[in-house]
Amino acid sequence: MASISTFVKSLRDIMRNDSGVNGDAQRIEQITWMLFLKVYSEKEKEWKFEDPNWTSIIPEECQWDNWAHDDFTGKAITGDKLLDFVNNTLFPTLRKLEINDSTPIKKSIVKTTFEDANNYMKDGALLRQVLNVIDGIDLGDYQQSHAFGEIYESILRELQSAGSSGEFYTPRAVTEFMAEMIDPQVGEKMADFACGTGGFLTSWIHQLEKKVKSTADREALGNSIYGIEKKQFPYMLCITNMLLHGVDVPKIYHDNSLTKNVLDYTEKDKFDVILMNPPYGGNEKADIKKHFPTDIASSDTADLFMAVIMYRLKKNGRAAVVLPDGFLFGGDNAKLALKKKLISEFNLHTIIRLPGSVFAPYTSIATNLLFFDNTGPTKETWFYRMDMPAGYKHFSKTKPIESKHFDKVRKWMKAKKRVTSKEDFENPNFDLWNDVRHDKVKQDDETIQLRMTVEEIIKSNYNLDQCGFPQEEKEILSPEETITNFIAKREALEKEIDAKLEELKQLLEIK
Repeated sequence: MASISTFVKSLRDIMRNDSGVNGDAQRIEQITWMLFLKVYSEKEKEWKFEDPNWTSIIPEECQWDNWAHDDFTGKAITGDKLLDFVNNTLFPTLRKLEINDSTPIKKSIVKTTFEDANNYMKDGALLRQVLNVIDGIDLGDYQQSHAFGEIYESILRELQSAGSSGEFYTPRAVTEFMAEMIDPQVGEKMADFACGTGGFLTSWIHQLEKKVKSTADREALGNSIYGIEKKQFPYMLCITNMLLHGVDVPKIYHDNSLTKNVLDYTEKDKFDVILMNPPYGGNEKADIKKHFPTDIASSDTADLFMAVIMYRLKKNGRAAVVLPDGFLFGGDNAKLALKKKLISEFNLHTIIRLPGSVFAPYTSIATNLLFFDNTGPTKETWFYRMDMPAGYKHFSKTKPIESKHFDKVRKWMKAKKRVTSKEDFENPNFDLWNDVRHDKVKQDDETIQLRMTVEEIIKSNYNLDQCGFPQEEKEILSPEETITNFIAKREALEKEIDAKLEELKQLLEIK
C-alpha cells in the first residue's frame, strides 16, 4: 500500500475532478461510506471464518466484492453503469434493509450508517478510480491494517478544517490526555453522549489496551464503550472507526441524547466513566428543554449535556468533560443551578484552562477540561492554566496541539494525586513536584495554579473562572489565518445571537 500521504492525496486529486463533489466536507463524506463498506466486507470475512453459519445482512449484489472490487479483467462496472448501480440499487437497498430489536448490532449498523449517507460523485469513471484506490488496502495484512488506522486518523483530522464538520473532531492530544488521566480499568463501562467520530472512545480503548492481560479482558474491552451521535456523517465515521479498532459489536447509536427525560434514568442507564466534548455554542428549543428540571433547563446545548452527564454518572464514577469558558463564569439561573448541583453532589477536583487556539481553526472559543467524580460533594477544586508552549503564539492546522504539550500538566496532575493531607502541603521534605505544595503559584504576576475551597467557591457565587489568561499581545496574522479567525468568531457570535433570540421568542410566547 502507498504511504498515508500518497493514499489521501490520490483520493483528493481524483475527486477534485468530479463536479458533484463540492468542498472538503463532501469529499470526506464520500470517502467515508466507501471506507465503511470496505472495512465491513473485511470484517464479514473474519466473522464467517469464526462462524460458518454467518449470513450477511447485505444482499449479494451489494456486497463489496461483487460490485466495487476490480480484478482488472475488464469485468468491473464503471462509468454510467456504476453510477446507476450506486444511486439506484446500492443506496436504496441498504437504506431499506429490514431490522428490528432482535437484529444483532453488527448487522443493524449497515442500515443506520446509510440512512442519510449520500453519493455526491457524478462521474462514474472517476468513482471507479476512487474505489480501486480504497480496494487496494489489504486489511488482512497486519501492517497494512495498522497503517490504515493511521490513514483514517488523518482523514478525521481533516475534519477540523472542513467547515462546520470540525465540530465533530476533538484533537487526539486532548482525548488521549483526558483518557490517560481518567485511568480506565478493565470491566468499567465508558460513555460519550455526543461521540462524533469516536475520538474519546478510541482514546479509551488505547489506554485500556495497556491493561488487557487475557481473552476475557479483551472481550471486556470491546464491551466497555457506549456512544450516541445525533448527526449521520460523524455517526458513519464513528462506526467505521470502531470496526477498525477491533470493536465488532459497536454500541454506537444514531440518536439524540437530549430527547429523554433525565429524571427517567435508572441505575442501568448509568456509567462508570464519562468522557466527552459536548457540542457548545448551539441552542435548543422548548421541546428539548422539557426533558430537564425547570431550574437547569438551559437553552445552551453544553449546559444540557452537563445535566445529562450528572444524571448518568454512577456512584463513585469518574468524568472528564470539555466545556467553554461561558460555563465557568456564566451567571444566568440555569448555569448557576448546574454549578450548584455539580459542587454540592459531585467532587469537582480539577479544572484545566486550555489555550484559546486548541480547537483552531474550527473555533476560537476558549475551553476547559473539568475532572470530577461521584464520590460526594466538592471540598476543594484545583485550577491550572495550561499556557502555550515555548515557540508557539497559537495552535493552527499546521501546528496543532500535541501530546508533549500536556507533559507539564500531566506531571502536575499525577503529583497532585499524591497529596493526601494538609501536612503534605506544609512538609518541605515531601517528595513531589514543588509547585503542587502551594495553594497559589504565580508566573509573571499571573496566577497559573490555584486551590479553592468549596466555601470560597460558594462565596464567589460559583464563579469558576479562575487562573485566567493574561491579555494576549496583538500579532499580525497571514491573510488566510485572519479570514479563518474572522469566520470562526462570526459563527460563534451568530450562535450566541440565535440562542438569545430563541430565549426572547419563548418569553414572548409565555406572555
